[in-house]
This record gives sequence, C-alpha cells and structure tokens, in this order.
Amino acid sequence: MMAASTENMDRTLYVLSGMTAVGKTSLALRWAEANNAEILSCDSLLFYRGMDIGTAKPDALERNRVPHHGIDLVEVEEQYNVDRYVAYARAVIEDIHRRGFRVLITGGSGFYLKSFFAAVTDQALVSAEIRERVAHLYERGGNEAVLAALEAVEGNDLSLIDTQNPRRTVAALERCWGSGLTLQAQRARFEALKSPFADYPKQTCILTREREVMFERIEARVRQMLNAGLIDEVSKLRSAGLERNPSAARSIGYREVLTWLDAKEGGLEALTEAIVVNTRRLARRQRTWLRHQISVDQWLDLDSVEESDAVDQLFAADSKSLG
Repeated sequence: MMAASTENMDRTLYVLSGMTAVGKTSLALRWAEANNAEILSCDSLLFYRGMDIGTAKPDALERNRVPHHGIDLVEVEEQYNVDRYVAYARAVIEDIHRRGFRVLITGGSGFYLKSFFAAVTDQALVSAEIRERVAHLYERGGNEAVLAALEAVEGNDLSLIDTQNPRRTVAALERCWGSGLTLQAQRARFEALKSPFADYPKQTCILTREREVMFERIEARVRQMLNAGLIDEVSKLRSAGLERNPSAARSIGYREVLTWLDAKEGGLEALTEAIVVNTRRLARRQRTWLRHQISVDQWLDLDSVEESDAVDQLFAADSKSLG
C-alpha cells in the first residue's frame, strides 16, 4: 500500500460503523486498500487477546492485507477503559498520519466510538487513598453511609445520580472528595470539555441492512462461530481468567457459553438460540444508539448496492479527495 503525500496529508478521521454482522469488516478492508488507509478498531472486545472467534476478530490474512490497530492490546483478565483507549488512539492516529496514510476507524462499541465525537470522561484523578477511604466507608455502613457523606458535601444535588446503585454512589463520592466539587459542578465541567479528537475533521458512514436480512446474517454468524470452536475458545479463556474481567465475561456469545457450560444441560441448538436472540437485541440497541449519539454524514444501505459499488460510494461526499 502506497503512502499518501505528507505535504497534503488528509487528517480526516474516516469513521465506519453499523450494527453487529452488518458487513463492516469486508468493506473496511476494501476501502482501506483503495484509499491508502490503516484501520483503527474501536470495538472494545477486540482489545483482548484470545477473544477471537466470538468477536469475529479480523484474522491474520485480513491484518496482512491492511495494518490494523486496537487489536490484542491486553490479556483477557485485564480490564481496559476508555481513558487508556483515547491515549492509545491519539498516539496511533498521529503515527499513521506521520507515515502518510489515512485513518479508517471501525467498530460499534458505543462508549469508545463516541469518544471520537465528544468527551466521555472528565478524567478527574481519584487517588488510591480516597478510593480506600470510600471503600472502607461502604464496608462499614453500606450505601446509606455513602449517601450520608454525599449529602454532607455542601450544595450537592443527589438527584443527578442513581442513589440506589452503590456503584454509582461510590464513584460519585470518590469524585466529590477527589475534586472538591459538587456533583452539579462536576457535570458543568464535564459538559464544557471538548472531545479529545476535536482537532480532527471527520467523515462518518453508518452501514445498514433490512431487519430480516440482519437477523439472517446474525444467525449465520452465530452458527459459524460455534462451528469454528467458540465453546473451546470460551473454555480456554475461562482458564486464563476471563471471569475476572466482567466486561469480557458478560459480552454476548461468551456469557451464554459460560452459562451453558455450567448448566450441563440443553443441547447445542439451545445455546445457538440464546446467542442469536441476544445478538439480535444488541443489534436493535446499536441501531437506536447510532441514530442519536453521534454525528452521521452518510447512511449506506448494503442491501441496495453491490460491495464493489459500496466501496466507491463510501464517504462519497469527500470521494474526490481520495484519489
């Protein structure tokens, strides 16, 4: 793949997303090859080594065709977060541009995808000492003690958080004590933050298909994953510490297999159906999320166009600059 001229470097971030199983991988590869681009994944499950079959991770052949970034970053038992991803992604984008290539961002993980368009964390630092103090308070007095501490912060508006969710209240108290700010002051500060990628122009395309076509594709993919050895993959990952990482262990495909392995009952068809049903629900949520959470320049219906034509139509508003 030949690098673009650094004198007229295209700093645009090309963002390609869509529901799971819509056909992002194949189209992304062909567009990247045609437009001197490297691929940066924002799929949160691709970060984990060994989660290959159940995530439809690009294989070695596909990664040899086009350089991929954001894949196999950490071991499966290690939790990853959006702050780490943002720092990683900025460094990767800078390096790709420095070498004269374009950047194609692909994936459908909402929080990570949204980080290219808006601030998603306020990056407030909470010291280990404060975390320990709050944890000790919760251990001694439960959620009631945490709520009392939040109420003791002058001017705090507890209606801004779910007071019945200890995970939310503990995090809120850590931030109040760590920043010295009320919840409403923290929210105002957060809303004033810019996206960490605000200095890059963006072109965004969302791939779509008809509902019934998507359902058929999802079922076909699930069956292919199981035939390819998903159950063995989950068993090996369990031994490697999968369940120490809730984000990974609760992901669709992996959680159903874990439950199925423990139940020691129900045939393969029951497992298949469970994964298919949950994946379809995920696809519906993704469709809704994409319509409301990010700025979209183009919706491309893959049912109405051949893939070769879709490559030409992708980011069509800017197509003349991609020669």
